[in-house]
Order: sequence, then structure tokens, then C-alpha cells
Amino acid sequence: MFIFQWLNNQLLKMEWLSKLIKLLVENVFGLSVQERIGGSIHFFIYDVIKIFILLSVLIFIISYIQSFFPPERTKKILGRFNGVSGNVLGALLGTVTPFCSCSSIPLFIGFTSAGLPLGVTFSFLISSPLVDLASVLLLASIFNWKISIAYVVVGLLLAVIGGTIISKLHLEEYVEPFVYGNKSADVEEEELTVKDRIAFGKEQVQSIIKKVWLYILIGVGIGAAIHNWIPESVISTILGQDKWYSVLIATFVGVPMYADIFGALPIAEALVAKGVGLGTALSFMMGVTALSLPSMIMLKQVVKPRLLWTFFGLVTIGIIIIGYTFNAFGYMFI
Repeated sequence: MFIFQWLNNQLLKMEWLSKLIKLLVENVFGLSVQERIGGSIHFFIYDVIKIFILLSVLIFIISYIQSFFPPERTKKILGRFNGVSGNVLGALLGTVTPFCSCSSIPLFIGFTSAGLPLGVTFSFLISSPLVDLASVLLLASIFNWKISIAYVVVGLLLAVIGGTIISKLHLEEYVEPFVYGNKSADVEEEELTVKDRIAFGKEQVQSIIKKVWLYILIGVGIGAAIHNWIPESVISTILGQDKWYSVLIATFVGVPMYADIFGALPIAEALVAKGVGLGTALSFMMGVTALSLPSMIMLKQVVKPRLLWTFFGLVTIGIIIIGYTFNAFGYMFI
């Protein structure tokens, strides 16, 4: 147990890095990390470096695994399952695709055009930006393993339940006709060598880092500002655990933003440090990743309003329920 705790602190939380950045801030910059400016600089440099290191390693590992599940093979696997089992598999496969919501939509189109059940593809669409293997370790590095695992479980449940309800509602007619007409030819799968898979992993790291680096910097910057410059009393007045509306505000504030979980995590970290309820912080994070306005605009191009609003409503209600549940029982995870 002691060894596990030490590895967790050094490899995930990177306490060694925090100490190095503290020495840099105090001995080189001549600032105290207990003061606002020094604390902000420490928070920013430490979180940026930690997230980029973890993200690069994790994306490479996930991409190596993902290389065994190209779209054609994924379609074939999903096509063998129906009902709830198909929704469960769709949600689980979403965890090995480290995409933001906008990047998941082209795969959603491909799966739907291939004739996969609509509910299964929506389970994938909900799960993919919300829960991935990288988020498990990043959440553990910022909070703890209990919170990380609980987040993944509720995220998968939301994906499965949301996809199942959409399936039961029989909303296939509300998908734009061109999606069904965009049939993809079955392409023979090319067997990749270990070298090919390593190359694919490196390419994915470069591609995803290029897409998310700005959002990470913005997210960490906002987190540093919240952590060091906004008084706890102000945060508590708006998002305090005693405010019944805090989860609602956090969920809908995240909608206009466009970021993935990696950019939202530092903000959630700072909010919790200021006394905001765990459920409120997670609702914000889930709202940003699963309900961002740009992804809704993209999805509107391939589904009709009734299906779009059904999806938005189901995910929103699910996030709000998750938020209030974590606020009520958050003490169990601290």
C-alpha cells in the first residue's frame, strides 16, 4: 500500500515536479508561492508541465491500443450486438478514442451510415469525449482514485442510459437522409506491425497535442486565477455547496465553452480547492466536454432538431443528477 501511494504521488501527482517548480519560483523568480503572483506562477507551470507529460504518455498508450480497433473493425464488433449490450459496448469503445466531442461526430456519422443502431452510436458519442483512459489517470493525479473511478462509472452509465433511451424512442427518422445514404465500402483491414503501431501512436500524440494545447493553457490559466486571485467567499456565494442552484449554473456555464476534459480539469481542480462541491465541479467539466456549443452546431448538421434536443436534454439531465449525487455523497470520495 505504501509503495502504491508513493508511486501515485510521484508518477501521477508528480510531487517531485511541484517541489522543483517551487524552487524555481522562490529561488530564481524571488517570489513566494504563498503569495498571489508566486502561487499563480507555480500553479500554471506545474499543471501545464504535468498535464502535457501525462497526456503525451497516455495518448501514446491509448493510441497503440486503438490501433487494434480501426473504424471498420469497430463497426463489425458493434454490429454483432443489439440492445443494452450494444449500448454498453459502444460506451466502452468510446473510452479508447481520446477525442473531443467535435472529433467524435465524424465517427458517429460513419457508424450510423454503416447501419449500426442509433442508440449504440449515441452511447459512443456521449462516452467518447466524456470518458477515456487518459481521464482516469489525470483525474487520479489531480484528485484521487476513488473520484476518478466514480467519474468513469457514472460517465459510462450516462452513455449507456442515454443511448438506450434514444434507442427506445425510435428516432431514426430524425437523422438527416444523407447520413444513411453515405454508405462506406468495406475496406480490407491492413495488419499493422509493431513499428506501424508505434508510428501511429506518435502521430496521434502530435495531432491531439496540436488540437488541445491552447485549451490546456487557457484552462490552467483560468484555474490559476480562480485558485489564487478570486476570494473563496465570492466562489462560495455563487457555487457554494449550500446553494441548490450551483450544479445548474456549473452545467450551463460549460455549454458555450469549447474544450476537452484536459482543459476543463484544472478549472475543476481550482473550484474544489476553493470549497466548491465535487459534484458542481464535475458537472462543469462534463458540461464543457459533452455539451459544448460547437459540437451541438456540428451535430445539428447531421440530425434534426427533435433528435438534437432529445440528446441535449438527456445528457443535461444526466449531468445534473450526477452533480447533485456527488454533492450529496462527495464526502465518501475525499
